[in-house]
Amino acid sequence: MPAIDRVPKWLERKYSSLWTEFQTRPFRREDAVRVLEEKNKDNRDDVPVFLSELRKAGLLNIASDPEDLRRSIYTLKSLQEVFREILGTEKKSLGRSEIESILKKAADLIRTRVDYKFILVLLFLKRISDKWELDYNKEYRKALGDGLTEKQAKEEAKQSAYHDFDIPEEFLWENIRKDLGGLPEKFSRALKVIAERNPDLKDALDNMDFIQFASNRENFEILRQLVELFSEKKLYHVSPDILGDAYEWILRYFAPQKAKEGEVYTAREVITLLVEILDPKPGDSIYDPAAGSNGMLIMSYKHVEETFKKGGAEKLFLFAQEANQKTLALGRMNLYIHDIKNAHAASGDTLLYPKFKEKNAVKKFNMVLANPPWNQDGYDEDVLKKGDLWQERFGYGFSPRQSADWAWIQHMLASADEKSGKVGIVIDNGCLFRGGKEKNIRSRILDEDLVESVILLPEKLFYNTGAPGAIIILKKNKPKERKSRILFINASGEYVQHPESRKLNKLDRKNINRIIDAYKNFEHIEGFAHPVGIDKIRENDYNLNVTLYVFPQEKAEEIDIEKEWGELQKLEAEIKQTEKKIAGFLNEINHE
Repeated sequence: MPAIDRVPKWLERKYSSLWTEFQTRPFRREDAVRVLEEKNKDNRDDVPVFLSELRKAGLLNIASDPEDLRRSIYTLKSLQEVFREILGTEKKSLGRSEIESILKKAADLIRTRVDYKFILVLLFLKRISDKWELDYNKEYRKALGDGLTEKQAKEEAKQSAYHDFDIPEEFLWENIRKDLGGLPEKFSRALKVIAERNPDLKDALDNMDFIQFASNRENFEILRQLVELFSEKKLYHVSPDILGDAYEWILRYFAPQKAKEGEVYTAREVITLLVEILDPKPGDSIYDPAAGSNGMLIMSYKHVEETFKKGGAEKLFLFAQEANQKTLALGRMNLYIHDIKNAHAASGDTLLYPKFKEKNAVKKFNMVLANPPWNQDGYDEDVLKKGDLWQERFGYGFSPRQSADWAWIQHMLASADEKSGKVGIVIDNGCLFRGGKEKNIRSRILDEDLVESVILLPEKLFYNTGAPGAIIILKKNKPKERKSRILFINASGEYVQHPESRKLNKLDRKNINRIIDAYKNFEHIEGFAHPVGIDKIRENDYNLNVTLYVFPQEKAEEIDIEKEWGELQKLEAEIKQTEKKIAGFLNEINHE
């Protein structure tokens, strides 16, 4: 609970009685006995206990009486002084290693026994609760300084105008954790009430059931340990970058496990590559129609923040849609943890029910980027025609039932601004060259000169598949020097070994820079990048397979002639020595 409210009410009354009498003037035990007997009818034998408890609560200083060193003299601390001490402590920021240490212990606690999302929800609740306390303390102290009484100051500091979220005091973290036996019920009730009071959090919190989570003794004990683990540190002044990275660490840590269940986690270096190619600026509107945990929007925000500071990033207009309610919840929490407040996240099936519209048409954005589900089945012509605005969005044709890749690309193109719209999609390599309905859509988009670049990524970058993906960059209004041409980049060899998994590869900064430089220069680089005219692609039956246009050169093995000559001489000497031994053995046999 906030500051003075952590002190029991009975002890707070003792403090108020003594403060009214003495304020910051020193007093002795017999003075305290007199006041408390008169005002509260307290028993004189209990007064030493009261004074001891006030000292433990940080509300009382004790020193030796200069007139009699065997006795003590007491001085009360003002609430302003207490708050200064509290705020001074709260300003000690936690570092990245401290946060990661907590999360690693939490991950080790749950392993694969329960859903990792409970860690994220607890981290989120702890953060908003600690932040509420910090804001409460600040406003309470300010109200006291303005002359309000303690009671008035408390009520003033609780006003929702001072807080990011409306949280009832009974559901602050410290109050919930007091009732160890009722933790599941308390957390479930807290989620429900906080969601009701904060509509933006409804989808984020309504889907987590702590009662079901702790339905058996083992899980109940896990919950208890998780709560105690998160209670070790205050999250007042953890920077959004550190806390955001911690949130991402959990997503990444459990990505291999969740990939088996169909969840997709896009490696952050792949998102970094895509965002730096598209290069968002302050004032841009950015849309991710398959948002997941909102990694695309977060990395776009951070990209602008690095160049134009926080003020520039806050001028972005961010939009996201996600079909899975729980994933949407994680994405919304992820945005808050990163201190990103200029984002709108909507729930729904994008291919059927796009949520962002203007004048009965899809809303247009400066930039559209996504890593949608690859080869998603079930979205053929009959299904897509049941959705909203299908005539506007799927004008190039309908995707086959077994793969919605080109349905996603068409929706993203339809959502891009006609003058400045840029589209970047991470997609399955197979959509570049498959025939049938996909080829028909692909050919019509190519004939309109909407594809700017196709980048073949290395294999094993993704947790849910070892297959190499591709990035397709599309533009509604290509620069004159790039018209009627497509830049193919074969980045299949641009990777390093993943530091945490031998089964995965990773893009490092050097890999990303090489790909971005090639994209910007739009020139031929032997074995790596090659601009190709649309006519040539037509001749190849609209095949966008990168290896058809750019094939990596095999690196010639460098030979150290001097070293090799030395090895050869050594080998010849060993052979002669062996031949000499064999000849000796044969000579002995012949003379027997």
